[in-house]
Amino acid sequence: MVSDLFDDPAAAGERNQYQPLAAALRPELPEQLVGQAHILKKGSALRSALEQGTLHSMLFWGPPGVGKTTLARMLCDRASAKLISLSAVTDGVKAIREAVALAQSEKQHGRQAVLFVDEVHRFNKAQQDAFLPFVEDGTLFLLGATTENPAFELNTALLSRVRVYRLEPLSAVDLRQIIARGAMYVGLELSDDQQGKIAAIADGDARRALNLVELAANADCDDGHLSEDAFDSLLTGAPKRFDKGGDQFYDQISALHKAVRGSSPDAALYWYCRMLDGGCDALYVARRVVRMASEDIGNAD
Repeated sequence: MVSDLFDDPAAAGERNQYQPLAAALRPELPEQLVGQAHILKKGSALRSALEQGTLHSMLFWGPPGVGKTTLARMLCDRASAKLISLSAVTDGVKAIREAVALAQSEKQHGRQAVLFVDEVHRFNKAQQDAFLPFVEDGTLFLLGATTENPAFELNTALLSRVRVYRLEPLSAVDLRQIIARGAMYVGLELSDDQQGKIAAIADGDARRALNLVELAANADCDDGHLSEDAFDSLLTGAPKRFDKGGDQFYDQISALHKAVRGSSPDAALYWYCRMLDGGCDALYVARRVVRMASEDIGNAD
């Protein structure tokens, strides 16, 4: 591309910088958010915070790709607050102290500061205690994101100072809306059937759905149309949402157990196949089935 003599090189670099589709389509306004109606309905505390630009310390708990980081960024933008981001995977006490010092500087200049901690459950007790006093005295607001049950992973003292919002996996209807928007953005034509397949594979995860749309757009397309064979090859080998020893693991084995107890063979087979498809150890499932047989059916039967 020929650049204009008066173009700002920095601005041109920003325009040419690659952004994943999920980042490019990240909602910036409350009305652009899809899903999570149970915590974003009119009159709710979170919706009021977004609309009025007010802040309180909060924790977003939910699976990947449901809007935890998006909500945190949006809250900061609406409140015109300084966003300080940490990752509990890579940062430690030193980074927390630096973040607190920055927040104190912002407070001295009359500005609000928000500490956003991704995967906050990975911080140990000492790391969580490091920013606890500054949440309590108003130096900063804490916005945390976690995929694990905070009741088991976070200090009681910290939990008492934040409001927990439980985010749910996005529904198929929500995902279809996001998929359609992503396809339009990249100039890709997707049939209803193809959108449905992407929604099923994405399994409640908007980021995953948009990544699949982007992969489809980058494949060999005929004027924005992707053949069924080419489309199906993109979805081959994509596992369902699953984790090892986390909330999803126990939620799914519990669903399997309840399906057997409730005499629902279709549901039992669904959760059985779902766990194996996600990578669960088949021997673990076999041991649980033996327990179900003895506890819920009875050895005599």
